[in-house]
Amino acid sequence: MDTLGAISMFVATADQGSFSRAAEMLGKTPSALTKAVSMLEKQLGTLLFERSTRRIVLTESGRLYLETARQVLRSLHEAGEEISQLHQGLSGTLRMTAPLAFERAFLGEVCAGFLEEYPDIQLRVELSDDFVDLIEAGYDLGIRQGRSDLPGLIARVVGQNRIFLCASPEYVARNPLPLSPHTCNQHDWLKYLHPALDMKFWWVQSEAGRIRLPYPQRVRLESDSYDLLLQNALAGRGILHTPQWSVDRYLRDGRLVRLMEDYVIGPEAFGDDILAVYPSHRRASRKVLAFVDYLQTHLSHLNSA
Repeated sequence: MDTLGAISMFVATADQGSFSRAAEMLGKTPSALTKAVSMLEKQLGTLLFERSTRRIVLTESGRLYLETARQVLRSLHEAGEEISQLHQGLSGTLRMTAPLAFERAFLGEVCAGFLEEYPDIQLRVELSDDFVDLIEAGYDLGIRQGRSDLPGLIARVVGQNRIFLCASPEYVARNPLPLSPHTCNQHDWLKYLHPALDMKFWWVQSEAGRIRLPYPQRVRLESDSYDLLLQNALAGRGILHTPQWSVDRYLRDGRLVRLMEDYVIGPEAFGDDILAVYPSHRRASRKVLAFVDYLQTHLSHLNSA
């Protein structure tokens, strides 16, 4: 029996927690899987499973071996996929994660265009504002804001995270006092609650220098839901700190206007950039790089606006 086949059977058995269930999944007999695992144990000189009449449980050695075995099988699968794509074009599944706000702002349009250009690729996009460990969760790609210096990951800048102050024309008509660092407390605000943001201060910069401003006192609505705040900005309820990428369409159609255009608004803890982040072992993945290139081209239109 070949070692690679035995490793595949070992991983399946560990995943299923049973020789019989793993055998059924692989279309083999339980005795074939038992023989394969026994062969590995003989080669390694240690038990991989503790066996009883009712169940099997990974030993400490088994847990260590399982992690490496998964990596070996994943690397071989990825290598085979890459070689296939050299001859047949881009294909297969690309699994990615991104923040919820990206979907409505640009990711939906990017995915639609990418699928049209690469008809043999399937996308699996999972949206979450929670931090996700790309390697542990098995993602090919993560789209993020700010910074990324975690080991085992490559981060590529695909867009700028420019921050605007925006309100609806209706709000501006009702509140004609021009917005400036000196008039902030005379306007209504919509406040985004996020653990990465300073809830007390924000920064602006002009030709006169960089200024730290206390957060305005007249907050009409605060929420940890950015979409809720954006809808209220469109409805004229107040002024919103907002990334350009999330309001570009509304600025173009006139549903929102930009205030304090002569100032650069600090991006705070979110950082200056939008990043495409992927595991370093995927550095040569053609489908990952193709999506990153497509996304960067799309966002470049916003960056140049």
